[in-house]
Amino acid sequence: MQKPRIILSELDLTRLERLLEALPAQAFPGKRDLEDELDRAEVVAPKDIPPTVVTMNSTVRFRVLDSNETFELTLVYPKDVDTSGGTISIFAPVGSALLGLSKGDEIEWPNPKGNITRVHIDDIVYQPERAGELHR
Repeated sequence: MQKPRIILSELDLTRLERLLEALPAQAFPGKRDLEDELDRAEVVAPKDIPPTVVTMNSTVRFRVLDSNETFELTLVYPKDVDTSGGTISIFAPVGSALLGLSKGDEIEWPNPKGNITRVHIDDIVYQPERAGELHR
């Protein structure tokens, strides 16, 4: 399966690179995968992010294709994960997979058990850039 195109805002990329640089190599499973995704991303100004792209702090409805489970979660930085069950860290395997994808995209991503998880983006329920929050 070919990886879909991913688009990141300059702001998200800068914040994530700083965060990753401060962590040891084995800080979390999938660190290298996330770094690879950041390296291959198309980077644009926050105002130029298409409204159907998953950015940091976006609320995303997605499906895990193997189990057909649907989730609606907000993609957040580790410090913003809460206990409500409504957030997912960018450092979680599925969180890393979601960043930069567009509505309708699918991606295969390694999970903590060493298997591959296939994820489909059903909708971007909320996106800060679409809401005019360019520097959140």
